[in-house]
Amino acid sequence: MARLSWIVFLLLSGFLGQSTPRNYYTTTFALTEDPISEGGVWINGGTDGLDWADVSTESGYAHGNYSPSDPPYKDPTALLKGTWSNDQEAQATVYCPKPNPSEGQEVELRLRSSLAAHRCTGYEIFFRCLKDSNAYAQIVRWNGPLGSWTSLQLNRGGQYGVSDGDVIRATVVGHLIIGYVNGVEKVRAVDNVYSSGNPGLGFNYGVHGTYKDFGLKDFTARGLVPPDSPQH
Repeated sequence: MARLSWIVFLLLSGFLGQSTPRNYYTTTFALTEDPISEGGVWINGGTDGLDWADVSTESGYAHGNYSPSDPPYKDPTALLKGTWSNDQEAQATVYCPKPNPSEGQEVELRLRSSLAAHRCTGYEIFFRCLKDSNAYAQIVRWNGPLGSWTSLQLNRGGQYGVSDGDVIRATVVGHLIIGYVNGVEKVRAVDNVYSSGNPGLGFNYGVHGTYKDFGLKDFTARGLVPPDSPQH
């Protein structure tokens, strides 16, 4: 029954042979997968991008994977397939029952992103899983090769961090990128490098075996279609 429900959902959502821009996808990570696939709708940083790490799902949440030998910035990344509207929104609920100030526990939303062998581009909006002065919210642009990224805006302080159960959201409309926590704007930037791409999610890769201690409990992506444009 569960497999049949996935097939029906994919057909209704247009994931099988859709020719118009895709405008909605949602998941609660009900499957246990390494890497995440959900019927073949995701691509992953390690499996497809090669230089980054994959995202896995278990027990109703998504998390990153890593190896102690991984280089810096090998963030576990997963992007939705297909063609999406240029203006986009992504939203997720934070999973972080074990916040660790000594670790860089970051939950990331991706917009207008692409992933191919040895190349990852797009916008990343992310938040550290802390609520003290070491917390932050940041927007960066991934430029392609591993380790090549540009910070567009960084805001530091306890008010910019997240904790278990917080809802993070990010939007890109035109050249404006905004990140929110529980509906309150926390970080914004303007950039005109990427005008299209796909939504997705990611994490800091974590160290010392703690990468399963934080993640996302759900994920929703929407295409933001202008009011005067045809709805698909």
